[in-house]
Amino acid sequence: MRMKYSRALLILVCFFSSCKHYNKNASHQQISDNSIATGEKLAKQYCGSCHIQPDPSMLNAKSWQDGVLPEMGPRLGIFFYGYKEYPSYKRDMLVDKNFYPAQPVLSFADWQHIIDYYTSVSPDSLLPAKRPLPVTINNNLFSAATTSFKYHMPTASFVKINNGSLMMCDAFGKKLYLFDNKLQVTDSLNTIGSVTQVLEDSDTYLLCNTGILTPNNGKYGSVVRINLNKKIKDSFLFRDLKRPVNIVPADINKDGKTDLVVCEFGNLEGALSWLEKKDTGYTRHVIRASPGAIKAYVDDYNHDGFPDIWALFAQGDESIYLFTNNGNGTFTPQRILRFPPVYGSSYFELDDMNKDGYPDIIYTCGDNADYSPVLKPYHGVYIFLNDGKNNFTQKYFYPVNGCYKAVAKDFDGDGDPDIATISFFADYKNHPEEGFIYFKNNGNFNFTPYSMDAAKYGRWLTMDVGDFDGDGKPDIMLGNFSLMDPIFKANVDWKNQPPFLLLKNIQ
Repeated sequence: MRMKYSRALLILVCFFSSCKHYNKNASHQQISDNSIATGEKLAKQYCGSCHIQPDPSMLNAKSWQDGVLPEMGPRLGIFFYGYKEYPSYKRDMLVDKNFYPAQPVLSFADWQHIIDYYTSVSPDSLLPAKRPLPVTINNNLFSAATTSFKYHMPTASFVKINNGSLMMCDAFGKKLYLFDNKLQVTDSLNTIGSVTQVLEDSDTYLLCNTGILTPNNGKYGSVVRINLNKKIKDSFLFRDLKRPVNIVPADINKDGKTDLVVCEFGNLEGALSWLEKKDTGYTRHVIRASPGAIKAYVDDYNHDGFPDIWALFAQGDESIYLFTNNGNGTFTPQRILRFPPVYGSSYFELDDMNKDGYPDIIYTCGDNADYSPVLKPYHGVYIFLNDGKNNFTQKYFYPVNGCYKAVAKDFDGDGDPDIATISFFADYKNHPEEGFIYFKNNGNFNFTPYSMDAAKYGRWLTMDVGDFDGDGKPDIMLGNFSLMDPIFKANVDWKNQPPFLLLKNIQ
């Protein structure tokens, strides 16, 4: 009973102390300039200590007030404030017990100043992005084909093109499907959990199993080996991973054994790690203990004989890092690019876009499922050029609401890399063509954006590029993840559409 009364008293104290400063429906004019100026300084101190301090103009006032700031409060030890309880600290109690501060790290008056700053300076709504060129519908670049195999509510979490065959994983159905060159199912395998990647090796599949696809902090993820030879039992190579979404095989310590680099996205907690292959199994080593690790590439960039790692972190402190291998199983980190936490980073690739011999970066941002579900003009596909010393500058941007992935290939055979993108949070009502866009490279970083009519018949979470029919031209496979209702409604019932779309290159 004493604990209940103490909790109630704390709520009342927080309420009355904050009400002296905060009016829920206050207009911008009712908040003093002094409070706004103080809030700006405090935001630099507290918000900028963990990630880039986002400018208030990046979100509308309602998103700051009802979404982002209540989510940030518990990270500063503020769990109750004014007329509301901040629920985020209750959402998943699987985090470390010391994840949230036991006591507020700033006063309630200072917290109100931060609220005043973000809700007063921010706009009531965000203006839509201005596209340099409109997206043109062109059905003569790719021929759309799909399978007759249909089921209600497909949730494709992984797709892959092989020469003459296709592969698809269904997250909630927990199935891996194989398709032949006529797009008919030839086999299906149980996957135990939600799979986001499959590595093939002769008669063995290595599965990156998130365990639970939706955000959580549990250690439910694993790396699973499926043997196509039924006489050999399937096995777990490693368990207790924090929502892994990407694995890369590499001999990290050059001992002749294939290790695995793992992106453990997690939620509030996560990591980039590597699993060292030993005679008795694998040993996990943490490279960077931070949530949001979503994509990694392994390459010996400095030519010292040891593989280095490029990785994108897409949660909170959104960044692209280069981890240089020290040769003893440890890495030296270098932050290559950093983005505001409201960007929703979703993917990146290393491609030499200007043919100078150095890897450039194609980057997408568009995750829009969390605390600020509004169309954002900075979502889209970016190109950052490498000066040869791993200093990157932005060269190109095209706005795509909810952009989720971009793949660069020479689709039209003219020697220049074109770009294909998908969106999982497109403006489906007004611009359904955003779901898939093909950027034809005209040279000198001038791209013409195209889409096609068939692209609106799915909500594309994943994409792969490969030569399906053996004609030497890259084709595209799009995976339909239909279960989650979009924030921005569409005119198509994706739940009754095929699980994937194959775009055969006819250029």
